[in-house]
Amino acid sequence: MSRPDAIRIQDYAYPLPEERIAKHPLAQRDASKLLVYRKGTISHHSFRDLPDLLPAESFLFFNDTKVIPARLLFQKETGAIIEVFLLHPHDVSVISQAMEARGHSVWQCTIGNAKRWTKPRLTAAVGSHWLEAEWLDKERGLVAFRWPAEVTFAEMVAQAGHVPLPPYLKRTPVPEDATRYQTVYSKHAGAVAAPTAGLHFTDAVLENLQKKGFGLDYLTLHVSAGTFLPVKAANALEHAMHAEQMVISRSNLENLIGLPTIVAVGTTSARTLESLYWYGVALATDPEAAFVVRQDDPYQLPGELTVPEAMRHVLHKLDREGTEWLVGETSIYLVPGYRYRVVGALITNFHQPASTLMLLVAALIGEDWRAVYAEALERGYRFLSYGDSSLLIP
Repeated sequence: MSRPDAIRIQDYAYPLPEERIAKHPLAQRDASKLLVYRKGTISHHSFRDLPDLLPAESFLFFNDTKVIPARLLFQKETGAIIEVFLLHPHDVSVISQAMEARGHSVWQCTIGNAKRWTKPRLTAAVGSHWLEAEWLDKERGLVAFRWPAEVTFAEMVAQAGHVPLPPYLKRTPVPEDATRYQTVYSKHAGAVAAPTAGLHFTDAVLENLQKKGFGLDYLTLHVSAGTFLPVKAANALEHAMHAEQMVISRSNLENLIGLPTIVAVGTTSARTLESLYWYGVALATDPEAAFVVRQDDPYQLPGELTVPEAMRHVLHKLDREGTEWLVGETSIYLVPGYRYRVVGALITNFHQPASTLMLLVAALIGEDWRAVYAEALERGYRFLSYGDSSLLIP
C-alpha cells in the first residue's frame, strides 16, 4: 500500500475556537446535529434521522466498551490529594476480567501529585469498605490495590472513582457525566475514554435502525488514555501509536462476510474492523500469528485478500482454538494513503485539530475533510466528545 514518506501534521490542523468545544452534553442524546457527507455532497440533519440516511443494506458495528471511573483520589492526612489514574491491568490480560477481581489487583497507572506520595501505602474510605494502594514500581507506574474480597474491583471503583473526562473539557465531572459519558449499549468495562460517536444513540434510534432492516453488531475496543496523546512530531509518521485491547467474536467475523456496506460507529470501531482484516492477512502466511496489529502492518503486509477471505482465516483460528472469542491488541495507524478494506462508511464526531483521528478521517474522505470541517464550523456544529456528529460516506 502506498504511503507518503512524510505527512505534515500541521496540514491537518484547523482553527477551533474554544467556544465551539461542547463542554456538556445536550439534554437529549439524539437531538445532536448530523452532518452527512455523501460522495462529495454535504447535507445537514438531526441525529435521530440517521435511519433514513444510511446506505441501503448497511450493517452497523458498535463498540460496546464501558468507561470505568478511572480517576481514584486518595487524601493524605495533610490534605494533599494523590490521583491514581488506571491505565491497564498488569496481572490479568483481559481488562474486563480484571474488573471482576476480588481483593487484590495490580494496574499500570499514572500518578498525579506523585511527589506527595511518600508513605508505602495510601488508603481511602469507600462507603462501608476501604481501598488501599501500594506503589510497587515507580518507573513502570505499577500500583497494587487491595480491598475487601466480598466486592469486585468494578464495584469498588464504581464507588471510589471519578469519570475520566477528556482533558480538553477543562472541567471537573458532574453527576450527569456518569451516565452521559457512556453509551446506552456499553457492556464490557475497561475503557478510560468513551467511544464518543456512540453517545448520540438512544434506544429509540437503535429500534428504528432495526425496523428499517439494518444489521447491528457489537465488538469491543477498550479505549486507552493514549487516544488523547497529541502528535508532537512535525512528520506525523514519526508518531508512536498507542496500543488498545480489542475483543472480537465469531458473530463479528461472520457478519463481515459478504456485506455490501459496513458502517463503523466511531473511529474505535473503524480501527478494530480494519485491524481484523490485517490480522486475517497475517494468518494467511502464519496460522500461529498472535493477535497483534502494529501501526505499520497495513503498509508492510500484502493486502490482496478480499474481506471475506481475511475473515475466514480468522474464523479458522477460532475453530482451531475451539473458542468463540479472540482477545488482541492493535496500534493500527490509519493515515492518508491508506485504503480502507472493511469500512464503507463512518459515523464520527468532529475531532481535535492535528490529531491522529483527523488523519483517520482524511484517509477515508481525502481532502474533502477540509470542506466538511469548514461547513461544520460555519453551521454552528458543536465539536469534540460531547459535540455533534457526522456520517461520512466516501
